[in-house]
Amino acid sequence: MLEVLHSERFVDCSPAQVWATLLDEDTYLCSQRTMYRLLAARHGGVRERRDRLTDPAYTSPELLAERPNELWSWDISKLLGPAKWTYFYLYAILDVFSRYVVGWTVQYRDTGPVAEALIAQAVEQQQITREQLTIHADRGGPMRSKPVAFLLADLGVTKTHSRPYTSTDNPYSEAHFKTLKYRPEFPDRFDSIEQAREFCRGLLPGSPLTASV
Repeated sequence: MLEVLHSERFVDCSPAQVWATLLDEDTYLCSQRTMYRLLAARHGGVRERRDRLTDPAYTSPELLAERPNELWSWDISKLLGPAKWTYFYLYAILDVFSRYVVGWTVQYRDTGPVAEALIAQAVEQQQITREQLTIHADRGGPMRSKPVAFLLADLGVTKTHSRPYTSTDNPYSEAHFKTLKYRPEFPDRFDSIEQAREFCRGLLPGSPLTASV
């Protein structure tokens, strides 16, 4: 029975599948319970029998900054639009040491090219040199996009990412957006993207994106 269970034909099948397949072929060797018992007696044979991909080990990022423009954190937050299921997207880059917003923009979509343009403008305005800066973000699509990755490589900027499904790995941007949205004057919805940009212009000290994307 063990030879059958470990054969090339059945090595990826559960005992229940093996038992049912053999029964369809008018072959009965033993009960399902006996199959499980035999496998359990052979060094944990009742575990998952198929080869499975395993996630790599992710370490918690260390977000430490001892001077301005050493570490930036950036993220994208949704702003409710004029109708249900409509949104505008607020991009914001925060200097972790000073909590100064070095760049922001409000756009119709969250895309890699918009993030690329915003980061490039902020790096130029802050006169960032190679190997000076680390930029941290979560694992959203724009954050891991090729335009952003290629830009950071060209500029000599180190990039780090949060662990999957761990929002607390990017606490500075998360706290910044929460503080912004909990202000008493923050509207429930924005009637237009121009209104959203004007509102953010009054609260965010950094330069908004001026390039066309």
